[in-house]
Amino acid sequence: MSRAVRAAGVVLAAALLTACGSPAESSASAGPRSAGCGHATQIPTDQTVQRTVESGGLSRTYTVHLPPSYQQDTAAPLVLSFHGHKRTSAYQEKLSEFSTQNVIAVYPQGLVGTDGETAWTGAPYSAPADDVRFTGDLLDQLEKDLCVDPSRIYATGKSNGGGFVGTLACRMSDRFAAFAPVSGAFYAVGGPCNPVRPTPILDFHGTADETIPYQGSAKKGLPSIPDWLTAWAQRNGCGEPPSVRAEHDDVVKISEWPGCKADLIHYRIEGLGHDWPSTHPNLDSDKPTVLNATPIIMAFFAKHTLNQPPPHNP
Repeated sequence: MSRAVRAAGVVLAAALLTACGSPAESSASAGPRSAGCGHATQIPTDQTVQRTVESGGLSRTYTVHLPPSYQQDTAAPLVLSFHGHKRTSAYQEKLSEFSTQNVIAVYPQGLVGTDGETAWTGAPYSAPADDVRFTGDLLDQLEKDLCVDPSRIYATGKSNGGGFVGTLACRMSDRFAAFAPVSGAFYAVGGPCNPVRPTPILDFHGTADETIPYQGSAKKGLPSIPDWLTAWAQRNGCGEPPSVRAEHDDVVKISEWPGCKADLIHYRIEGLGHDWPSTHPNLDSDKPTVLNATPIIMAFFAKHTLNQPPPHNP
């Protein structure tokens, strides 16, 4: 484990301790609190349950996992993890493993698109539904039903789900503190990108990804990952080229843009296919790689809060 990742882990532990607190501290919590704080929930802790929310005239589903430390009076961080094309919320939970972390972990379920497979808005094969609106409606319900810290809401996802996280960064930066796409499919048909604030982004992509090629695909309507990152560097006001350091015997190249108004960090993993990076076999691949994306994502999230989350009273 690198010194940077170890240090990030310390930051993560401290930040989550502050966010989740202890029983003695809960009544005196001074941080942002959602409308659900102080109210009992029927959702059990340390179990994954399916729930529904009405959005755009449709009944949408998602699964939610409360950590064992969850308390109704202590505002907790919230992570939304979006599955990829053809996948499910259950698949994404097993793949990304955010249910093992000290956060409220939520796995939204995409609708069946034009090709008969599940997908998210922003892909050419997605259903004619507004998944950005669904995400907002889902957050409204979660904040109403659970004790959520509105300043510590985060989005991550894989493939088409990662691409949708990019769409959320463009259109919902007022509700998420940070974003972390993995092997993201950033289709040009996703529309214009006009975030309302500089937006912290952590990105992972493998150089051997044949599904979403690192160098892009004109046939698929996909930009190269370097071009996508350059566009975000411009939006975040980064004035200089990224500094690049190598780790794990040059397998991982970490690019970090200096002088930005919000963090922009990219992990380029040599030889990695269309996978969620993990040092153990997972649903994506039987072949481990040299790092675990999930704890790195959690450490990045723990560094970022939304300074002035907007009030939402559904």
